[in-house]
Amino acid sequence: MNGLFSGAAARAALRSAHASLAELMSSVGVTGLEAAAHSPGLLAIVDQHEAGIRDSLTTEARPLTPVILAAYAEGVRDAAFKHGWRAPAGPIDWAANDWVLNRLLAVCSLARTLPAA
Repeated sequence: MNGLFSGAAARAALRSAHASLAELMSSVGVTGLEAAAHSPGLLAIVDQHEAGIRDSLTTEARPLTPVILAAYAEGVRDAAFKHGWRAPAGPIDWAANDWVLNRLLAVCSLARTLPAA
């Protein structure tokens, strides 16, 4: 074993993380990042959320990875669902300033900055 995971388990965790982030990108990121590109206000909100996520998840000894980022996004969704939040049934209204969607959009934006697998 190397650290927390064996090589096979680490590869499986990475594959799962990439799949989770890809699903998040298709459900939230594509339309959200497009909306942010045309809305300085939304872009500023996403930037603030990104900074908060980076501050809470990274250290000098532990850089941001797909596994950490995917687990964080799952935690955000789980906590939101427990508190009654539900994802929009139709197209997302990015002007509505939904904290959960903005946080998940920031995860998508950060995921784009990670090195490819």
